[in-house]
Amino acid sequence: MKVRITENLDIDLPRETWCCHACGHELTSARAAYKTGCVVAEVPLAEAHPPLVEGQAYSFTPDADFCRLLEFYCPGCGTLIENEYLPPGHPITHDIELDIDALKARHGVAG
Repeated sequence: MKVRITENLDIDLPRETWCCHACGHELTSARAAYKTGCVVAEVPLAEAHPPLVEGQAYSFTPDADFCRLLEFYCPGCGTLIENEYLPPGHPITHDIELDIDALKARHGVAG
């Protein structure tokens, strides 16, 4: 039994794994950070935030010395699962931690 957690993430409760909602690919253990099972791409900030007016001294592009953009993709189908802005050198955020045992009890899954 799969339970949808976000737009692009499910948890397979009997197997205790994170899964891509689009293709069903198993990413990693549901007791770990789902991002560890994703393909990670660092996007150049100038590509993600091109200048609105060329040749100007200022733009809305974040300074790469203080910010980086990471995108997390499903290795099975390439669906963009999540993105995050982090300072350089900062570890990837562990943003979702669920009580798997409580979810199993709520949905009647033996465990």
